[in-house]
Amino acid sequence: MADEKQPIIIKKVIEGGHGHHGGAWKVAYSDFVTALMALFIVLWILGQDDSVKQKIAGYFNDPSGFAIGTGPTAIEGNNAKKIMPKELTELQRQKLEKERLDKMGKELMDKLSSKDFDNIADQVEVEFTKEGLRIELIESSHDAFFQVGTAKLEEKAKRILKLIGKELAKHDNKIVIEGHTDARPFPGGRKGYSNYELSADRANAARRALLDAGVKEQNIDEIRGYAANRLKNKDNPFDVVNRRISIIVKYSESSSDKKKNQIEE
Repeated sequence: MADEKQPIIIKKVIEGGHGHHGGAWKVAYSDFVTALMALFIVLWILGQDDSVKQKIAGYFNDPSGFAIGTGPTAIEGNNAKKIMPKELTELQRQKLEKERLDKMGKELMDKLSSKDFDNIADQVEVEFTKEGLRIELIESSHDAFFQVGTAKLEEKAKRILKLIGKELAKHDNKIVIEGHTDARPFPGGRKGYSNYELSADRANAARRALLDAGVKEQNIDEIRGYAANRLKNKDNPFDVVNRRISIIVKYSESSSDKKKNQIEE
């Protein structure tokens, strides 16, 4: 038995260690960096003024409307390329146009509310219509803008129209002027002369006053005499508030509208 050979035992020691992690951590890190960069961009935008925010919003609403150029840009830096809007969308154009006209209307009402106009602001109304900004000069029982039965402007009306004209002269928008009367028949004395002629003549008198204040002749687009067909107080056709002058500052035409009108002409 002493000569019996002992079995040979071989031990294999497997060393422990960290396995291969792969590239998953790189993906997670890149996502973190991207999110951090987005946060910084959002914080930067929040700190900018409204004009920059509108330009950035316009880009994301219509990226195709922006192209590389030499015009103004929302983001400018040293040696940075400038981005200019190639063409605003119709919705964006209308929004900017309405904001511009709204600002003009508010500035106008502020000036009319001053002591120089004896609190006449309650006889002037500013509102938006489908055509544009409507400015209405409305007569009252104690203040008339025209001498009775004529198209001759009172001094107070001349002063108001001069102020309005100076504001409109700063813009190139087309202007429509409307004359309105109440439903009282025009008194006799002038054969064939009615409220239609009177309302048109009053609109023309307002046109001349605006031109004297600096409005360009080519910006007057239309003169309308409605007589009593566009009553402000329909429940009372004889109400004095139906006697008024309406000045409509039309929205600026888009390039497509201009081309269309040129073709029609």
